[in-house]
Amino acid sequence: MADKYVAKGLVRSEESKEKIGGADDVFIGDIRDADSIIPAFQGIDALIILSSSVPKMKPGFDPSKGGRPEFYYEDGAYPEQVDWIGQKNQIDAAKSVGVKQIVLVGSMGGTNPNHPLNSLGNGKILIWKRKAEEYLAESGVPYAIIRPGGLQDKEGGIRELLVGKDDELLQTETKMIPRADVAEVCIQALQYEEAKFKAFDLATKPEGAGTPAKDFKALFSQISTRF
Repeated sequence: MADKYVAKGLVRSEESKEKIGGADDVFIGDIRDADSIIPAFQGIDALIILSSSVPKMKPGFDPSKGGRPEFYYEDGAYPEQVDWIGQKNQIDAAKSVGVKQIVLVGSMGGTNPNHPLNSLGNGKILIWKRKAEEYLAESGVPYAIIRPGGLQDKEGGIRELLVGKDDELLQTETKMIPRADVAEVCIQALQYEEAKFKAFDLATKPEGAGTPAKDFKALFSQISTRF
């Protein structure tokens, strides 16, 4: 599958570039600065958006004393700036060069404005992610909006994939997914017409339960929701 594509990467720092090999096909830019990312978008046919703001824990938390840790976002790195403005800039840049499809990775939980993730650092992260998703859905560019559950650093390709809508999977025991499986679904979404103009939640069954996904066309055909 990887042989079918020539990939470009966009990262925000030289340090990040070095982490993934530092090749010439990895560009450095700031998604909050629309002009800085233009070089990375020249000549592309498709875009996968994976960017997200990251809350940090305030120092001094002692779990032995009980209570809950407090979180914050660094200045300039709040969800409004990264998950909304940054993603809007990427969508606009992709649209300007005539991309044929955009895959956006968001998050489950967006139907609930009172979701605990929104209170972290008072960043309202899921609300801003949802705004970017709406912007993409209204852009006119063929899209797939993938809303994974809790991300795990585990082996991919060995669990049955589950698709859902409107956060229904959050009410079940199967609301987690390895990052590797999310990456695979992103690439597969570029392959099939059945994935275009679709938005869906994504999780996996536990390892050993069910059958690992092989027929992605059938998987995407299960999805009827456009947003």
